[in-house]
Amino acid sequence: MLQLSTIKAITLDLDDTLWPIWPCIERAEKVLHAWLLQYAPATATLYADPHARRTLREDTERQWAAQAHDLSVLRRESIRLALERAGDDTDLANPAFDVFFAERMRVELFDDALETLDWMAQRWPLYAVSNGNADVNKVGLGAYFTGAISARDAGVGKPDPKIFLDAARALQVAPQHILHVGDDAALDVLGALDVGMQAVWVNRAEHLWSHAQHPHATVASLTELRDLLIAG
Repeated sequence: MLQLSTIKAITLDLDDTLWPIWPCIERAEKVLHAWLLQYAPATATLYADPHARRTLREDTERQWAAQAHDLSVLRRESIRLALERAGDDTDLANPAFDVFFAERMRVELFDDALETLDWMAQRWPLYAVSNGNADVNKVGLGAYFTGAISARDAGVGKPDPKIFLDAARALQVAPQHILHVGDDAALDVLGALDVGMQAVWVNRAEHLWSHAQHPHATVASLTELRDLLIAG
């Protein structure tokens, strides 16, 4: 059960908590494909094959295992490997990634996100904690957050304690006085619990809980989260 009186700050996941991620990725991949058709058609053909794309991703993850937490590196180097295998100019990897990344930043928020963020930001410092490469400023939410940390910044991703503790240090708030909100049971909830934070699971898809530890609360939407915080 949440102890609301002890909360001095809130950390928030981004992808699939504030917006659905896969529509962003699918749209960004289509924009990338159109760009490749113009500037590197052989690579566009290679990238259009799902099996080839999966192989490129797996090979990139092996080659860049030390940067497995950095999704931008993996995406850019996967594009570079595709260009190389297709016989195109590998110098196109950076501009191709920029095209993908710009589209990836065009998120479509869940209907309840802005109202809840605005309400929470008036009451607590908010800090983004994400394994993804979204930028709260580029997606238009920077005004609600006092800061953000990604797996790339921390050198590790959730559920590693370091990324949560780095956020706590940046907030200058002890973990036991922080509420973490996220959609992933293992990465968000268990990761936060392991460092002593309170945790709310945003379970929009009505998944079953399957872990020994439990969140302090489960909500089906951010509106329900706000109502829970108001009631407390």
